[in-house]
Amino acid sequence: MFFRNNVEGDIMKAVYNRFLFWWEKYSRIIKTVFVVSIVLFVVHALTDFFKTVDWHKVGVGLTNLSWWSLLLLLVMGIIAVIPMLGYDFAIVHFLPGKFKRSYIIRCGWITNTLTNIAGFGGVLGATMRGYFYRKSASRKDILLAISKIAVFLLSGLSVLCWLALIIMFVFHHGGHFNQYAIWLVAGGLYFPIVFYFTLVNDNKVFEDVTPKIEGLLVTSSTCEWLFVALFFLLVGWCLGVRQNLIAVLPLYVVAQLLGVISMIPGALGSFDVMMMFELSLLGVTRPTIIIWLLLFRIFYYIVPLVIAGIMFLHNLATQVNEYFDGLPLTILQNTAHFLITLFLYMSGLLMLLAASVPDLTAQNKFLAQLYPFTFFFLHQLSSVLFAMALLAVARGIESKVAKAYWPALVLLVIGIANTIWNLGTISLTIYLALVLFLIILSKHELYRVKLQYSIGKFMIDLAIFAGSCILYVIVGVINSPEYSKLHRVPNFFLFPGEKVWVSGLLGLVIGLILLMIMLRYFTGGFDPFSGIHSFDADRARAVIKQFGGSQISHLTFLRDKNLYYYQDQGQDQLFFMYRQKYDHLIIMGDPVGNKNMIRPALRQFISEADRYGYQLVFYEVSGEMTMLLHEFGFDFIKTGETGLVKLADFTLAGKRQRSQRALMHKFDREGYQFAVAKPPFDDHFMKELKAVSDDWLGKQIEKGFSLGFFDNYYIQQAPVGTVRDKDGKLVAFATFMPTGSKRILTIDLMRHSHEAPSGIMDKIFISMFLYGQENDYTYFDLGMAPLSNVGEYQFSFLGEKIAHFIYEYGYRLYGFQGLRRYKDKYADEWDSRYTAFRKRASIISSMISLVTVVNQRADQPEKRLLFWWLRA
Repeated sequence: MFFRNNVEGDIMKAVYNRFLFWWEKYSRIIKTVFVVSIVLFVVHALTDFFKTVDWHKVGVGLTNLSWWSLLLLLVMGIIAVIPMLGYDFAIVHFLPGKFKRSYIIRCGWITNTLTNIAGFGGVLGATMRGYFYRKSASRKDILLAISKIAVFLLSGLSVLCWLALIIMFVFHHGGHFNQYAIWLVAGGLYFPIVFYFTLVNDNKVFEDVTPKIEGLLVTSSTCEWLFVALFFLLVGWCLGVRQNLIAVLPLYVVAQLLGVISMIPGALGSFDVMMMFELSLLGVTRPTIIIWLLLFRIFYYIVPLVIAGIMFLHNLATQVNEYFDGLPLTILQNTAHFLITLFLYMSGLLMLLAASVPDLTAQNKFLAQLYPFTFFFLHQLSSVLFAMALLAVARGIESKVAKAYWPALVLLVIGIANTIWNLGTISLTIYLALVLFLIILSKHELYRVKLQYSIGKFMIDLAIFAGSCILYVIVGVINSPEYSKLHRVPNFFLFPGEKVWVSGLLGLVIGLILLMIMLRYFTGGFDPFSGIHSFDADRARAVIKQFGGSQISHLTFLRDKNLYYYQDQGQDQLFFMYRQKYDHLIIMGDPVGNKNMIRPALRQFISEADRYGYQLVFYEVSGEMTMLLHEFGFDFIKTGETGLVKLADFTLAGKRQRSQRALMHKFDREGYQFAVAKPPFDDHFMKELKAVSDDWLGKQIEKGFSLGFFDNYYIQQAPVGTVRDKDGKLVAFATFMPTGSKRILTIDLMRHSHEAPSGIMDKIFISMFLYGQENDYTYFDLGMAPLSNVGEYQFSFLGEKIAHFIYEYGYRLYGFQGLRRYKDKYADEWDSRYTAFRKRASIISSMISLVTVVNQRADQPEKRLLFWWLRA
C-alpha cells in the first residue's frame, strides 16, 4: 500500500512537471490568442452595437448636460481615484528610504491613473515606481514591494462581488442577472484565499506584511472599487436614469470581473460591451448608454490622467530646474513677471487712452490690434477707475511687492468676468486665462515686503496721469460747442456726449485718489531701514574695541547715520553705516568690525534690504570690498584716492622737505605751538573751537555723512590737535578720528581762523606726522582726493570718463586738482576708493540719491515732502 501511494505520487509529480514545462513553453501563445480573440469579439460586438445608435441623439444629450452636473462629475471622478493612493503608502513601508507625504501622493497619482488605463502591476507600474523612488531604493527593492501588494489589488473587487450577491439574492435587485452568479461567487472567493495564504498560513514571502499594512491594502482596494462603482451609478443618475439604478451595481461588478479576466488594459471594450447589452435589457436607451460610458471614461480615466500629466511635467520640470541650479525656473518667473507687468501697463494705458479718445482705436490700425487684448467696460467711469487700479497694481508687480499679488488676481478675475459678460469672445477668454496663469506663475517673484517709491517711479506715474488728464481736458475743450463751431474736429476726437465726458473726468479724479490709496497700501507697513534710529554708542564702541575700527569708523558718532548690525550666535560682529534716501540706502565706506564676517554680513544685509525694496549704493569703499561687492552683482566707478603717509619714513631732512622745514622753523620763531588736548573738554575750550570753526566756515554750509561737522557730542569723543599763537589764542585745530588701532592715524575737521598765517595747514599736518611717530602709528591718512586718476584711459567706464572731465575742467568749481597736488607733497601711497551700485539699477537715480545725501546740510532734517502721502 505504501509502495502504491509512492508510485501514484511520483506519477502526479511527473504530470505536474510536464504541465509546467508545457505551460512555460506555450503560455505566451495561449495568452496572445486569448487576448486577440477577446479583442476581435469586442470590436465585432461594438461595431454591431454602434450601427444601431442614433448619433444625433447622442450629440443632443451631450449638449443638454447642465454645468453643475459636469462639475459634480469632475469632482467625484477625482475623489474616486483617491483610494488608489493607499497602494503607494503601503509600498513605501517596504522601501528603505523615507519619502514626504506630498511626494507619495504625487507619485501615486501619476502611476495609478496611468496604469488605470494601461494596466496595473506589470512593466509600466514597476517602471514608473522605479523612476519615482529610485533615489532611496533599488529597483530590486521596488519590484519586491510591488509583488507583495499586487495580490491585494483585486481584494476590493472580491468584496464587491459579495455585495453584489447580497443585492441580487437578499434585496432582489438585479435578479435577472442570476446567470452571472457563478462568476460573482468565484470572484468573491479570491479575498478569503488571499487572506489565508498571506496572513493565516504565515507565508514567508509575506512575513513583513503586518495586519496593519494588509488592512491598509484591503481598505484601499475596497474603497477604490466601491468608489468607482458608485461613481458609475452617479453618471447614470446625472443622465436621468433613476429607476432601479441599484440593479446596475451587480451588473457593473460582473462587467469589471470579466474585464479583469479579459486581461485588456482598463477593461477597455470588454467592460463596455457587457454594459451596453445588459443596460439595454434594463430599458436604458442606446444614446444614453453611449453618453454614460463616455462620461465615465472621461471623468474617471481621462481627467485624472490629464492631472497626472500636469503633475509629471511639474515633477520633470523640478528635476530639470534642480539639475541646472534653479536657472530655468528663474528665467521662467522673470519672463512671467515681465509679461504681467507689460500687460498691466499696456491695458491700463490703452483703457485710459480709449476713455480719453473713444474712437481712436477704431481708426488706428496699430491700437486696434492691441485693444482686443485688454479689458472691456461699457461705462466710462468704470473704465477709468479700472485703468487707474491696473496702473497701481502694475507698479506693485513691477517692483515685485507681495502685497500686489491678490489685488492683481482680483482685478484680473473681475476684468475677465466683465469681458466675458460683455464680449463673450473665446480667443480673448483664453488669452486672459493665460495672463491669469502667468500671474500665478510669477507669485514667487513677488517677494518684497513693501514698495519703495523713487523719483524715477514718481516721474513715470506722474507723466502717465498728467498726460491722461491733459489729453482728456483738451478733448473736452475740442468737443465744446464754441470750439466745434469755429474749427473742424477730427472724428476720433468726438465724444458720445457731454455726460460721458464728465463721467470720465470724475473717474480721473476718483482714480487719482484710488491710485494714491493703493500706492499707500503697497508702501505701508514696518520698515527697519527708514528714518533715524536711536543711537547706542556703547554698542558701537564694543564692536570697535573688540575687532578694531577703520579710517571712517569714528563717523559713527556723528549720529547722522543708521547702523545695521550683523550678529553671529547672538553677538555683534560688525556694522554698516547707512542713510536712507528715496528707494536707496547709501552705505558709508567698508563695514566696521570683524573682517572675517564681511561675506555673510553682506549676504544678509543685501537680502534684507532687497526684501524691503531698497537699492544699495556703497560709497567710498576699498578695492577689496569693491571686488567682493562685484561678486554680489554690483558695478562700480572709481571716485578718488586716499593718500597715506608712511610715518616711519617721514622726515623733514633732505631736499624734498626743504620748504616744509623752513616753514616749521618760521612758526617756531613766531611762537606758534602745537598741542593735543584730550576729552572731556570744558565749555571754554569748546567755545574757542566753535569760534574758529564759525570763522573758517563763513557762509559755507556744514555737510555730514562722509564728513564730520561741528557737533559738541562728536568732538567730545576724541582728542583735538590745537595750534595757538604766542599769546595763547587758538588759531587752528584738527579733530582726531580714532581707528581702534595703532595702524592708521587720521583727522577729520581741520579748521583755522582768518587770522591764522599762511601755511597753518602744513603746520598741523607735520605736527600730526611727528605725533604719530612718537606714538608708534604706522600710517597717517591724508583723506581722499576726489576724482583723482579717474577715467584717464581710453577703455575706462563712461561714468568714469565723465568724472575725469569734471576733474580736468571743473577745478574752478571745486579745487580737485589743487587738493591732489597739495596732498602729493606728503603721500607715499595712494589707495583707491570706489562707489558700488547694483548693475541693473539706474546709475542716474543712484548718483542722484548719493549726491543728495552727501551734500545734505548737517543741520537739515530728513524731508519727504514729495511723497508725503506715502509715509509709513
